Amino acid sequence: MAIEDTRNKILSVANKLFSRFGFHKTSMDEIAKIARKAKGSLYYHFASKEDLFTAVVSAEIENLKTQLSVIVNDKTLIADEKIKRYLVKRMEILNSAANYHETLKADFFEHFNFIDNLRNELDIWEKKQIQNIIYQGVDEGIFEPRNGDIDILLDVFIMVLKGLEIPFFLQNKYNDLHPYFDDLLKILIRGLGK
Repeated sequence: MAIEDTRNKILSVANKLFSRFGFHKTSMDEIAKIARKAKGSLYYHFASKEDLFTAVVSAEIENLKTQLSVIVNDKTLIADEKIKRYLVKRMEILNSAANYHETLKADFFEHFNFIDNLRNELDIWEKKQIQNIIYQGVDEGIFEPRNGDIDILLDVFIMVLKGLEIPFFLQNKYNDLHPYFDDLLKILIRGLGK
């Protein structure tokens, strides 16, 4: 149990430091010092700073998936309400996922190759969740994809979500734009409708 406690302590401290100072300005020495662990403990659990950062971002993504899965699997929601709640919750969660934001910044200034797999897996996972909601909407008679091509529709949804991340999170406009998010969702949902 002590080994797992040490790993969790390191992750917790790393999360706070990476969130506050960013990937490059946070050192393994600093993490070890604040976690009150020997630097060797860090390297016992994580092969490198990149490995540690990946674990921190992975935890944020797992939190996102867990909370969004609750919405996707809610049998009491009809599809248009489900897609609306999914998109609002997604942006709400990512707004507080500071280390995920760091990966977005890296896309513009430098590329974190070591994080690509996580982001690609998230894209694939999200595409499947949105696909499930759209198929539910088709079954309920609420949605009717144009030309029957749901794959293209899914790609557009993912592009819209990714496109919103830059102004929302990197340009710190989440609080300014959030009140208008409902109007955007109405447009997206209307585009799916019959």
